[in-house]
Amino acid sequence: MKRIFALSLVLCACSKSGPPPELDAAIAADVPALDAPPASPAPPVEVQLLAFNDFHGQLEPPIGKAAIVQSETGPVEAGGSEYLATWINKVSAAHGHTLVVAAGDNIGATPLLSAAFHDEPTVEALNAIGLDISSVGNHEFDEGIVELGRIQHGGCHPKDGCYGTPEARFEGARYTYLAANVVREGSGETLFPAYEVRRFEGVPIAFIGMTLKDTPDVVTAAGVKGVTFRDEADTVNDLVPKLKAQGIRAIVVLLHEGGFTTGRYDQCEGISGPVFDVVKRFDKEVDVVVTGHTNAAHVCDVDGKLVTSASFAGRLVTDIRLEIDPVTHEVVKKTGKNVIVTRDVDKAPELTAIIAKYKVLVRGVEARVVGSIGADLNRTPGPFGEIPLGDVIADAQVFAESDPSAGGAEIALMNPGGIRAELIHDAIAAGEKVGEVTFSEVFSVQPFGNALVTMTLSGAQLERVLEEQFAVGGKERDQPKILQVSAGLTYTWDATRPAGDRIDPAKVMVLGKPLDLAHDYRVVSNEFLANGGDAFDTLKTGTRRKIGIVDSDALDYYIGKHPGLIAPSSDRIKGILAATP
Repeated sequence: MKRIFALSLVLCACSKSGPPPELDAAIAADVPALDAPPASPAPPVEVQLLAFNDFHGQLEPPIGKAAIVQSETGPVEAGGSEYLATWINKVSAAHGHTLVVAAGDNIGATPLLSAAFHDEPTVEALNAIGLDISSVGNHEFDEGIVELGRIQHGGCHPKDGCYGTPEARFEGARYTYLAANVVREGSGETLFPAYEVRRFEGVPIAFIGMTLKDTPDVVTAAGVKGVTFRDEADTVNDLVPKLKAQGIRAIVVLLHEGGFTTGRYDQCEGISGPVFDVVKRFDKEVDVVVTGHTNAAHVCDVDGKLVTSASFAGRLVTDIRLEIDPVTHEVVKKTGKNVIVTRDVDKAPELTAIIAKYKVLVRGVEARVVGSIGADLNRTPGPFGEIPLGDVIADAQVFAESDPSAGGAEIALMNPGGIRAELIHDAIAAGEKVGEVTFSEVFSVQPFGNALVTMTLSGAQLERVLEEQFAVGGKERDQPKILQVSAGLTYTWDATRPAGDRIDPAKVMVLGKPLDLAHDYRVVSNEFLANGGDAFDTLKTGTRRKIGIVDSDALDYYIGKHPGLIAPSSDRIKGILAATP
């Protein structure tokens, strides 16, 4: 209005004898030339998001293959909280608006240094790193929803109390957990807030937290008792109109669901898996999706949405840059790149201090030597899915539970996702000898604390379990779940046959004899599998159940009884692969 009024003064004055000189200056300062371009809009608000996923309590640097990232110039050792903290500070140093976000599995399946204290050390470390917001992953439910509430809000453990001094009350997570699709049965209220809004220079960004819909299939039943998991895409799409009604146009989803890629850590090649199907169903208003669960590493554009994942164990951090229009609140530009958390930088002193504090408390437990190995026991699958360390774990479970008083186990089944680390022959700590295995290393392999369950399955049920490796409820799995088996079981699967019919009973041998569909067998597995985990529903129907020792204790015992242990030959699982087009 001021400029229009000034122009009208000019026109009126010119109809007489022209404006006085003092008015010329005012007009020149306030009215642009008629042929000048419009004034430039306000610059976009720049926001940086630093994202990671599947940290799994990796306070100390990972070792062996778990430490390696394939960079442009070759393999690089990466990861660990001390270096992750340094890199987050380094990458964010030049930016005024930075948030640190995560896509779940911060805790659960953690090394002994964290797990021995119910993952309080990891929460303390993430507080120090400066994590702001995280979705809830499936492993956050490993100890149940009540314990997860304590992780968020603090307080001493109901059974083990406070660690250290009596006044050392656990603070809880300073970061906010979000879980839009996890609702309490009965009330329908979300377990944690569905979303959180942060503002930068008055511009809002909404962060929606999303948990793996299939969490009940991958954790023990007790861990998710009392809550229901809703479809990820439907939940996000229901929230979008509510956010838009608040004037929010910048939307970031922290989604604990994953996929698979074949490219380098910062590329997007050969994408597959459920997360990409979910993202394609998201409302077009969603701008960024930070993902996890499958430990993949990628930076992708999927239908105009930036979709990222940063491996696991703090090996990468994703540097996401957003430019947001200050008037429309729309994201006008978004970019992302994965940064390797290399170890050629200084360690963050605060994280080093946290590690040192808990290592003193756990030293006697973790340093105990349980036995020795004669070569690496790795978790690299063979062509048909057999894993050397998986064979050893399955053998250990039968060894521990074969006595009739213990359960009378004859064969064992082990889920591949439960093998969380490798045993490296030359990886030694202070005071160790080459080949020695400590309890800390054993626990890193099997950190869930699952009891073993020995049950009776008929031959027909056992065949159905083997078929469930490839199909669930008549639908083919996105990726087969090849169970690791003990020495008493061999079989062949045929990829040329349809899912649900890939096991020929005539090619299944149990205890040296062909599978008898009518015969009863005593089968041992961890309680996760025994309760139908990984969608092996047939195992829930097993009868005459006998609860045994904890799985990590079984491996501990087995290694101790077999000095210089090496992996058996990989000939338990055979296959016929489909022809390549």
